Amino acid sequence: MPDQKKFIVSHAPFWHNGSHITTRSYHTMIAALPAVILGVMHYGIPAIGVVSLAVSSAIIWEYLINRITCRPVTVGDGNAALIGLLLAMLLPATSPWWLVIIGTFVAIVVGKQIYGGIGGNPFNPTLVAVAILMLSWKNVFDFDEALLNYELNFAMAYPLAALKHFGTSAVEGFTPVQLLLGNQIGGIGSAFGLGLIAGGIYLIVRGFIRWEISASFLAGVLTTSLIFNLTDSARYAGPAIHLFTGYTLIGAFFLATEDSSSPVNFLPMLLFGAGGGILTVLIRNIGVHIDGVMFALLIMNIANPLLDKIRPKALGKVS
Repeated sequence: MPDQKKFIVSHAPFWHNGSHITTRSYHTMIAALPAVILGVMHYGIPAIGVVSLAVSSAIIWEYLINRITCRPVTVGDGNAALIGLLLAMLLPATSPWWLVIIGTFVAIVVGKQIYGGIGGNPFNPTLVAVAILMLSWKNVFDFDEALLNYELNFAMAYPLAALKHFGTSAVEGFTPVQLLLGNQIGGIGSAFGLGLIAGGIYLIVRGFIRWEISASFLAGVLTTSLIFNLTDSARYAGPAIHLFTGYTLIGAFFLATEDSSSPVNFLPMLLFGAGGGILTVLIRNIGVHIDGVMFALLIMNIANPLLDKIRPKALGKVS
């Protein structure tokens, strides 16, 4: 009879480290609040409507799919609310109600629950939803068109879009400080760079996310954009534009670090983040999409299982 390997598992009780999905979800939402609040201050009541509808509809979709599939109701863990909030942060304040509801349906049902719920999804649910919305209704994400004629009369252009269509001179008036303070047009919660950085640092300090993915992602964006800029500064923007506009900062701290779709080991995390940053700039500069963060991170989500196979050699193991 052939030898068989047996797994030996100790009996209960087990030691719990005290962490909870609920704790992570609500602390992540707290970390996102500064960026959301500034977005509401900029865009007013329509922004509140988009955020409220996104969060509430995400919770409703989660509850319905739990009931339909006869699974325990999981809306209390806050993950659905977090997904809805992150989706709203990426949308323009002028988003129609049907777009928001479709987005939360795709995020919760297609991006998360179809794989068995939290922890089983290979892709970040928010990324899946925004990517599908971008491909289906591209004009909605043209922030110039959507927000320049908004009732608040914004006088500035979305820097990445301006660069793509009008050249570097169109963004010369934007300093890194202005961009970090949110003086740009973008998603409801993706424009206030300082708020996103502060939220990311809060999550890192509290241990809810690892610094390796965020730091390597930003390093990948910085290095790649610098190479392009040194090659042709008249055509390609400098690192500041790529770092502080678009979805870069929210991608680095709130999207790339999602547990189920990102690596857990040190070297894979560095490769995951750096790959996402490099692909972001390549898509922006060479591809057809103004902002490549969503598609870059989805590609890295696909590569995640392979990257996580890179593991340190076990102590005492004979090579």
